[in-house]
Amino acid sequence: MEDSSHNSTSSAVISAISSVPELTEADLQILTSGGLRIPAHSSILGMASPVLESIIESSERVIPILGVPCDAVSAFVGYLYSSRCTEEQMDKYGIHLLTLSHVYSVPQLKQRCTRGVSQRLTVENVVDVLQLAWLCDAPDLYLKCMKQVLAHFKAVEQTEGWKFMQDHDPWVELEILKFIDEAESRKKRTRRHREEQSLYLQLSEAMECLEHIYTEGCTTVAPYDVEPAKKTSPCNKYKTCQGVQLLIKHFALCKRRINGGGCSRCNRMWQLLKLHSSICDQPDSCRVPLCRQFKLKAKQQKMGDDAKWKLLVRKVLSAKAMSSLSLPKRKREEELRETMEDHVLKTFRLL
Repeated sequence: MEDSSHNSTSSAVISAISSVPELTEADLQILTSGGLRIPAHSSILGMASPVLESIIESSERVIPILGVPCDAVSAFVGYLYSSRCTEEQMDKYGIHLLTLSHVYSVPQLKQRCTRGVSQRLTVENVVDVLQLAWLCDAPDLYLKCMKQVLAHFKAVEQTEGWKFMQDHDPWVELEILKFIDEAESRKKRTRRHREEQSLYLQLSEAMECLEHIYTEGCTTVAPYDVEPAKKTSPCNKYKTCQGVQLLIKHFALCKRRINGGGCSRCNRMWQLLKLHSSICDQPDSCRVPLCRQFKLKAKQQKMGDDAKWKLLVRKVLSAKAMSSLSLPKRKREEELRETMEDHVLKTFRLL
């Protein structure tokens, strides 16, 4: 059986060689682990691989390629002649071809093997492939293996490859554990960032609701000069708006605030009013209570120098801008048109 396998392998290589026109007779041989000698041409091997070119220049006429199956060497030599590698060869010898392409510096075959082997990763072979990817300087495949280990860590821990690695290559185990720890840290940072962005977006919505309530009113709260019958229907941010309205009602009636006692809900209202004042760019015409007073107080006491408060203001403004960009295009166009119409009306009134 072994001889017939060698014969078929040799025939495949000879077929690949014969497909190249105008080749002279083979002038060297490649010796495999099974004793098979594959005829080859120094001109072809030298052009395909700088490592083989260097070996050939040292007058070597028999080049040993050992440590991998004969058929893998045959597939490798066939690629040097034809620049082709079949899916069947990749299924059987992808790992060996990756090794050979790295050792003999054949970058196109290495790229092909990196893609092919990454598509054939399993829980059983991922640790072995990861170690090979590190040794063969294949960062894309290495990262793919790391992600596979991360996704199926409990199952990978039970494989023979993992146990062998623990006994013989603890450095790789340390790298895997570091990768998992960094991935978990990134998840936590991402989750914390999303929570912060959600908070800033809520504050941005609260600012809009505050202006909306004190300008035109909404459901149960309205300015003193807006009659109840003319109050608008619930706005599109009703959930946030309702919370702000409840806060306004509490702030207006809270005895603890009036008597100088501490009240957490009143303090929140103070913070909202102060934040609005920091963001508002039209304090003279703004109808939100204490807007101008907060701005004057900030100038007098130099509260604008508070780095944390400045950061909060920037974050809320950024959230507001991002929220605006996320609106449907038609809605943004309508809002822009309404703004322009208001501007035109104001201009005519001035005239």
